Amino acid sequence: MGADGEQLGVMDTVAAQRMANELDLDLVEVAPMARPPVCKLMDYSKYKYEQAIKAKEARRKQSLVVLKEMKMRPKIDQHDYATKKGHVERFLRQGHKVKVTIMFRGREMAHTELGRRLLERLANDISEIAQVDSPARQDGRNMIAVFSPRKSAITAPRSAHQAERPAPGQGRPQADRGGQEPASPSRPPAGPASTRRTAPVSAP
Repeated sequence: MGADGEQLGVMDTVAAQRMANELDLDLVEVAPMARPPVCKLMDYSKYKYEQAIKAKEARRKQSLVVLKEMKMRPKIDQHDYATKKGHVERFLRQGHKVKVTIMFRGREMAHTELGRRLLERLANDISEIAQVDSPARQDGRNMIAVFSPRKSAITAPRSAHQAERPAPGQGRPQADRGGQEPASPSRPPAGPASTRRTAPVSAP
């Protein structure tokens, strides 16, 4: 395969390497399992540089949505409420969804309206940066609501690397990694005594 993707047909190793030498390119095996193996003429250093730039750009644009959780008690005091609300706002501005859980204990189960009013208060306080994804609902001894950030409020989206660091009480998110790259090129070090490794070329 030529540098522009054109098919050069099946040729022996010596002819393929001679062509690579004449064009000052590398002979790179891109499909070693094919019979015969498929090789391509390319500038391997340039190829690696372009792949690194693409990977960096993809990581920069990648947005990993993580569901954070904030737990409160129905009779939370004003100072603790302000602190936890600040954490919720920070998560939302980072582009994460937030699940807020109101935990009831003992006789508090007889006054679940306290938890509902607390979630309504929070929804009103953060209404400029968040919208309600899932309204308050009872889940056993807990009451849960889920908030998602408004696009205009996201000021510091996390990179893929930063998102891998879990917040306290959170699991570690997973990011898919995949892709393959061609094998190392066959271009040898410069010098009169250097020899070149060769590989047959065939059309895919």
